[in-house]
Amino acid sequence: MTSPQVREYDVAISGASIAGCTAAVLLARAGARVALIERRSSPEAHKVLCTHYLQPCAYQVLDDLGVSPLLREAGAIANQARWYTRWGWIEPRPGRDGVPLAHGYNVRRSTLDPLLRSYAADQPGVDLLSGHTVTALLRDGSRAAGVRTTSAEGEQEIRARLVVGADGKDSAVAKLAGVREQAHKNNRFSYFAQFRGVRMAREESHCWFLDPDVAYAMPNDDGITVIAIIPDKKRLPAFRADLEGSFLDFVGRLPEAPDLSAAERVSKIVGTTNYPLVSRQVTAPGLALIGDAALTGDPLWGVGCGWALQSAQWLATAARAAAVSGSREAMDLALDTYRRRHRRQLRGHQFLAADYAKARPFNPFERLMFSAAARDESMARHMHLFASRLIGPARFLSPTALGRAAAVNLRHRSA
Repeated sequence: MTSPQVREYDVAISGASIAGCTAAVLLARAGARVALIERRSSPEAHKVLCTHYLQPCAYQVLDDLGVSPLLREAGAIANQARWYTRWGWIEPRPGRDGVPLAHGYNVRRSTLDPLLRSYAADQPGVDLLSGHTVTALLRDGSRAAGVRTTSAEGEQEIRARLVVGADGKDSAVAKLAGVREQAHKNNRFSYFAQFRGVRMAREESHCWFLDPDVAYAMPNDDGITVIAIIPDKKRLPAFRADLEGSFLDFVGRLPEAPDLSAAERVSKIVGTTNYPLVSRQVTAPGLALIGDAALTGDPLWGVGCGWALQSAQWLATAARAAAVSGSREAMDLALDTYRRRHRRQLRGHQFLAADYAKARPFNPFERLMFSAAARDESMARHMHLFASRLIGPARFLSPTALGRAAAVNLRHRSA
């Protein structure tokens, strides 16, 4: 039997999508030699089931990468948003200081993924290994020491002092490493479709909270609007009986519904009837998980792409020196730093999302905050900060914010 080819790197990253490409670029800029391993061979490969929404919280990461100008050239749309509730529309606008609201981008993954992968492959220090499937985790005792891959060229051993799983919600690296995970049931299902020629009430992203059903419509690059519906699973039998008819009927009944009368559907209606939220142990000796491999959020909130960018940057910031120095002690400290930051930044968001994924009605706090945001400009901006993941649950639901929301609603009832 022929022995596998052995290649040596500082970092081996499994998955050349948003998180993997971001980590590869940032670690390579710090001087690391990076193997960026992608199981798909096509340079145009991209994730289909996605919100195509880059949260404002990730804008700085895109700027640090240097890809914001490339996204704008590719037609990405600055994603200002409005949200429908039973109390009316929440429409955040700039305050009296005139400072624009923070934004991210709406951009289709068929545009974004090839752009990022090409950008990463052009970075000195990054080797893009397309068509390579990770089949085993190499170990040095209890420590990850690389991966074994198979491709048309045969088997290879990619040895590295840091292994990164950036391979999505069904992460092979996470399974091979045997890390702990916790799954939360999602009582909603999701369907997405892309249309050209949609007419909207306003040229911005729309989200409908129908309590418990949700929908959104988001203008994207090349004149495409992505429309998604996220209903309670109680409605699933009707959709299974007639997917297209049920989808179009659902969209047509939305308040200020997107006008599809002259629109062309340019994609299949794709979706999932079972999408649990998964939180994993994000580090082990010599190993880290980023993006959906670390934490798979509810697509309802459109957080996946933004958190992929952010978690990749958090890891690269923590581990860049250790990846080059070769010190195991330094790497252990770096991974602990990353683990603590990931937990601090995202645990609260995931907790609230997992609770709302039960398809329950709004709780009293949500009713208070959403109703106030529909009635008051400052509360609408506060909602924007939270929906954009620029602030966490503790600040969103702080005593000051709750008191201000209560005062807004009291004034409304007294008017």
